[in-house]
Parts: sequence; structure tokens; C-alpha cells
Amino acid sequence: MSNPLLSLTVNGEQHSLDVPGDAPLLMVLRNDLQLNGPKYGCGLGQCGACSVLVDGKCARACVIPVRGVAGRHVTTLEGLGNARSPHIVQQAFIEEQAAQCGYCLNGMIMATVALLHVNPNPTDTDIRNALAHNLCRCGTHIEILQAVRRAARQLSESAEAQR
Repeated sequence: MSNPLLSLTVNGEQHSLDVPGDAPLLMVLRNDLQLNGPKYGCGLGQCGACSVLVDGKCARACVIPVRGVAGRHVTTLEGLGNARSPHIVQQAFIEEQAAQCGYCLNGMIMATVALLHVNPNPTDTDIRNALAHNLCRCGTHIEILQAVRRAARQLSESAEAQR
């Protein structure tokens, strides 16, 4: 028996998918849409490796049933930018060398984008709070903080230049 088609908007593209509504969003993104930005980490919504933006807010794709995002806008790491034209946050992480193994980066970047969307001038405490639930085992925390600060500065400068 076939599932009813689910309509998803992912990275600005509309998709109609024949998947069970209770399938984890992460599995649909990775297996059906071939998007590898969100990572499978803990499967419990605790590590942040699977983070995506749902209507601009950071969410854990491993614990969200795909039917829960029908009609909403989902953005993955791939939807932010690419190697030729990275998002300001992605570029800041590159410039600050804020990766070691890179497994946590998807979650760190997505959480940073969500933070800077609501708080373009975060304090170090704001940054730590926003990233507190994203686990990094390699210890690049200092570089990650520097990357978030750099991205905030660059977004602020970009906004000033547009005025």
C-alpha cells in the first residue's frame, strides 16, 4: 500500500515524496533527497549533528517526523551556500579553521545561522547558550566561538553597507 504523497519545501525546492509520514526527517533528507549536510549522530536529538532550519529555527531532524514539516520551509547546510559561494557563517567557520573532524559542523553552523537571525550582535554568553546543545568532541570550541563572532561582525558590516 502506497503512502500519501508528502509535499516538502527543502532548500527552496518543492518535493513530493512517497514516504511514511512518521519517517524521521533526517532519513528522508539523506536517503531520499541525497542531502548529506545533516549528519546522523545520536538519533535522540541530543548532539545537534542533524540540525536543520525549519522556518528559520534550528531543529533536530532525527526526531522530527517528516509529516511535521509538510508545508514548512526546511533549510539544510546545502541550502545555505556552496564551495564557490559559501554563506557568511560557512565562510567564517572556514576562515577561523573551526573544524577538526567536521562532524559537529553542520549543527554548529545551523545553530549559528538561527542565532544570528534573531540576535545579530550576540554576546559570548549568547553564543555559548545557543551552541550548548551541539556536541563537539574534537575540542575546537575556541575556534567555533571565533567563527560565530566573525560571522556576526561580517553580517553587521554587510547590513551597514546596505544602508
